[in-house]
Amino acid sequence: MSETTYAETVAGVRATIGAHTQAQDAGRTDEIVALYTPDAVLEVPGIDLLEGHEAVRQAFKGWEPTQPQLHMVSNTVVTPAGEGEATAVSDVVFLQRGESGWAVQITGRYVDTLRRADGKWLFLRRTTSYQV
Repeated sequence: MSETTYAETVAGVRATIGAHTQAQDAGRTDEIVALYTPDAVLEVPGIDLLEGHEAVRQAFKGWEPTQPQLHMVSNTVVTPAGEGEATAVSDVVFLQRGESGWAVQITGRYVDTLRRADGKWLFLRRTTSYQV
């Protein structure tokens, strides 16, 4: 197998981040879990460290939307970390639609480590931080 180019890495990583965001906002938990490695780690402020598919599944099941929501992920900087791994740092704005329209609920940052497996980029670790 040939080495992945920088452009292919960036495109693949961004596609995985985008797929995660759209699945999360639509409440498609199984699609989200499929984007993580079996030994993945998820760090979210205010909750215990989540490790593995079942922990990720339970968390996102509990976070399924009850009203329209959007995670706007931008300014993603992808850095290859050797063949088959990459890091990505992204800004995120979380919006929900309520009775008076769309409103910003949270701003934050994702720091992701992804691994290429069977031709797909998967989350190995996602660390979320909130900005006040």
